[in-house]
Amino acid sequence: MAAAAVILHTNDLHGQLTPERLAILSGLRSSADLYFDAGDSVKSGNLAAPLFPEPCWPRLAEARVTATCPGNRESHVLSAAVAAKFRGASHPVLCANWRTKAGALVWPASKIFEAGGLRVGVVAGMVAMVTPRMKTAPASAYLWDPPIAAIQAEGERLRPECDLLIALTHIGFTQDQRLAEACPLLDLIIGGHSHTVLEQPDRSAGVPIVQAGSHGRFIGRLEWESGRGLRGAELLPWAS
Repeated sequence: MAAAAVILHTNDLHGQLTPERLAILSGLRSSADLYFDAGDSVKSGNLAAPLFPEPCWPRLAEARVTATCPGNRESHVLSAAVAAKFRGASHPVLCANWRTKAGALVWPASKIFEAGGLRVGVVAGMVAMVTPRMKTAPASAYLWDPPIAAIQAEGERLRPECDLLIALTHIGFTQDQRLAEACPLLDLIIGGHSHTVLEQPDRSAGVPIVQAGSHGRFIGRLEWESGRGLRGAELLPWAS
């Protein structure tokens, strides 16, 4: 019997993972092998620092999220604000292009998970919020590398170690297409940031790209089988 996995995905929840939506997600998660969220999970905006822990983190933990990629809403130029935004997060956060001024990655670039008899490699990257040439760079505790190059480099390192290689991204649909063209060794791109509703995977650039809109409108569900690739994909309406 071929190795296979059922994968759920969400993106750009913007704090809209309500208890009612969590119940639906948890029900679907009970029959899925993996669940990824592609960023902008929190309600706080880019420049905000929440006074209390974001409720999305314990709810994602209850839904047994496998890993998330940060979105622009999870970023900030101040380290204290980033700590406040991620307070209460207990799951793997991955990002290959977010660094401290000293050059250290803020989060691991990638991780390998075991599911459905597959070794699933996940490399993540987000939109570059502050780059060295920006006027905000001197005031920022962090700098961001170009995401496509960072994901490509980490993907090449990870490829020999896994059966299924996923890029979990928060760079927008157009950039995901450019990533697919630049990095054909990927098997799948799970994206966010542009709030694109892809009822079926986009394959125009070679690598299947999926995205599930925004604000809790849809949950994506995928079926991957060794030797056949992506054999099923759908967006499930997410009742409020």
